[in-house]
This record gives sequence, C-alpha cells and structure tokens, in this order.
Amino acid sequence: MDPNKTQLTNDPHRTQMIGDPNRTQAMPSMPTRGLEVEVIPGRQCALANSPAREQFLINFKGVGGAFGGARTPLNLCLVIDRSGSMEGEPLDYVKKACAYVVDLLSPEDVLCIVTFEEVVDVLMPPRKVVNRDLIKENINRIIPGNTTNLYDGLSLAVQQALSVSETGFVTRLVVFTDGEPTAGIRDYNALVQHVGEIKARGISSTFLGFGYEYNEELLAGMAKRSGGNYYFISRPELIPEVFRTELDKLMTMAARNLNLTLKTARWCALRQVYGHDVPFGESMVEIDLADIEKGTDLGLAIDLEFPNHPLGHYRVASGRLAYDDAISGKNESVDIDLVLEFTADEARCLVPQNPIVARSVEVSLASRVVEKTMMGLKAGQITSAMAVSELQKTQMLLSQDGRNEEAQQVSQAIRDLQSGNAQQVEKTLIGTVTSLDQGKKSHE
Repeated sequence: MDPNKTQLTNDPHRTQMIGDPNRTQAMPSMPTRGLEVEVIPGRQCALANSPAREQFLINFKGVGGAFGGARTPLNLCLVIDRSGSMEGEPLDYVKKACAYVVDLLSPEDVLCIVTFEEVVDVLMPPRKVVNRDLIKENINRIIPGNTTNLYDGLSLAVQQALSVSETGFVTRLVVFTDGEPTAGIRDYNALVQHVGEIKARGISSTFLGFGYEYNEELLAGMAKRSGGNYYFISRPELIPEVFRTELDKLMTMAARNLNLTLKTARWCALRQVYGHDVPFGESMVEIDLADIEKGTDLGLAIDLEFPNHPLGHYRVASGRLAYDDAISGKNESVDIDLVLEFTADEARCLVPQNPIVARSVEVSLASRVVEKTMMGLKAGQITSAMAVSELQKTQMLLSQDGRNEEAQQVSQAIRDLQSGNAQQVEKTLIGTVTSLDQGKKSHE
C-alpha cells in the first residue's frame, strides 16, 4: 500500500455537526494551546497522469497569550546604542522610552540593560521589576560614547538574558541603534548569522532603527533571521510609541521559536515557499518562522509541482511544527498534512483557486514588487513617479487584504516620494518587505 495515499471518509473535511442543531451549545472552553494550524489547498484536486501544479496555504493562528489578565512573564534585555551620534535628543528620547517600558512591566517580569559603543557594558544585570525608581536611575546614567560595536553588544546581551535561571519567560532582546556598525565585527553575514545563533538558543531579537545613518538592510535582515520585528523610527519623539507597540506584542505572545520541517511525497516537487529562500526541488526543508502574538495569523504559502501523479487521494507533503507554547508553557509539536485528490476529470481541475490562497500568494508576490521598486530607485533605473505608480497598486492590495500597518507604511513612502523626501523611503519600505515576508496579519 502506498504510504502517501489517504483514505476516503464520508466527511473528509470534518465539517458535519453531530447532534441536534437547535440544541443550545456550550460556550467554548479556554484554549489549552496558544496556536491553531489550518491547511487550505488552492483547489481540491489536480489533473492526474499529467504535469500539474497547486498552491497551499498553511495558516498558523495565535489564539492564546493573555487571558483573564494573565500573561507569560517577560525576560527582556534592552540593548541600547550609546555611540557619539546618539548624543542629545535621540538618547534623551531613548531614556524616556525605557522609563515608559519600566512602568508597563510587572514585578513578575525580568529586565536587564546593556549599552554599546566602542566598548560594551552591563548597565543593569537581570532583575525583577520591583524597584522601578532604581531602574530609572540606572537608565538616566547612560551617557554617549564613541563608535558602534553592535556585535559585542548582542553577545553581552544574550549572556545576560541566559543568566536568568528561572524558566517560563518570553525572552527577547530589543535593540536600538541609529548607526551602522563601526567597531568590532561589522560583516553583514556574520551579524545575521550571529542573531540566528542567538535564535537557536531560544531568544528572538527586535531591531529599532532611528535616523538616516543606520543600515536598514542589515537591521531588517537580522530581525527576519531572529524571528523578531523591525521598526524604522523617523523622528525621535516616536521612540516611546514604538517601544510600547513592541511591548504590547510581547505581552500577548502566543507561540515563539517556531520551526517547521516540511517533506514532499513521491511524485511531488517543491517549487517555492513564499517569503523564504528555499531551493527549488528540495525534498525536505526546515524553516524558522516569526513569533506569533494572540490575535495574529501567520500565513505560509507553498507552491508544489506534480510532474506525473497517479489517480487517487494522496498526501503530497507532510510537516511537523515545533514551537514554545504560551498557554501550556511547554515545547509543543503539531503534525501537518497537505492532501490533494488527483483526477482524470479536467473540468474539476479548472475551477477558480480558493480566494484565501490566491490572495496570500498575491500579497507575497507584492513583497517582491516593493523590493524591486526599492532597488530600481536606488540604482536610478526608475523615476519617483514610476515608483509611486507601482506602490499605489501595492497599497490598494494591502488595504483590501486588511494589512493596515503595511498599507500605511507604503502610503508614507508614497508621500515621501511625492514631496521629494526620498531619504527615508527605503528604510520605510524595507520594513514593509520584512513584515510581508513574515506573513503575519491581525485576525481580531
């Protein structure tokens, strides 16, 4: 018997209700896990014994995180650039933002603060947020230094975060910088690999870039590799609000350290995993996904090819997701099956694709359009007017899909181009690309 072939049931989609439909239904119980997984095929069947192709959407839904006022405590390390360029208003706003974060944390949370310039320092080792005034006094002692040693700042920060002996925390580095690394290890690949190694130890990192001197490609690349978030802060007075946004996400964390292993079956080839750099034709891939907050979906669109598949219902790919669950407090796993019927009835294969899957793929492709627009502007291959025209199409698509945050970012980039303020367009749009590649979207 073919191990990939699936058995037919009377209700293959498990949509039938059992019992009296008029009977009062009990209220749904609180979820026991913070994550739900759904597989949506583009179409229910593909043409057998002939070249065929279909797309699937694996949707990860954050359903837990903070119920009845309870939440997973944070082990938070603020990693602050205090190089010379931070002197004055930027550093003053950072101090205000950090003090604001302190007021939002609870005595169950752990906070530490690392600063970096040419040298790196532990401003405050990990401690419970009990004496807020003392913590704020430490923050106010930050003074500007010289150059920017980001690599060693991250290394010291992860040492501090890992020194917390208690378990059951959401651990995150929140890195703030206004400049490109100018001291220590400065190579792009080495820095991205560094945060990948930190991620492998269970710690995600969020990067907040301020001003116009920092390397947006580096910060966005590090954020994507680490499973955290990337923010471009256009004005110093926005720093506290961005910090608050990030803290809100951390306080509603549903699942973190998501790792998906995906394996194709016989007669199947993996063409693409949208938003991820996966080689064509690989039979098994391993993908790290971004952390997911309550009220957030993470959609992963997958493109499969079937050169000459026999008739019948088949499991065309299988996967296993491993992650840290905010509700159970454990490392959980979920088995995932991608199933498709192969038929000789060509008419059944020509029905329109599921609009949810089609839109997910369209949004993923929009990310590449934004990226191409950025590169064209940077290289002088397209004009600002041409870029505006392309971005307006993308903005409309994102708005229609309910991706309001990304749509606002694209709108801001359009306004900057129209007003001649092209300096910050790339920093804004690379945040859009990073967010779209993560595949996250609010469902509340």
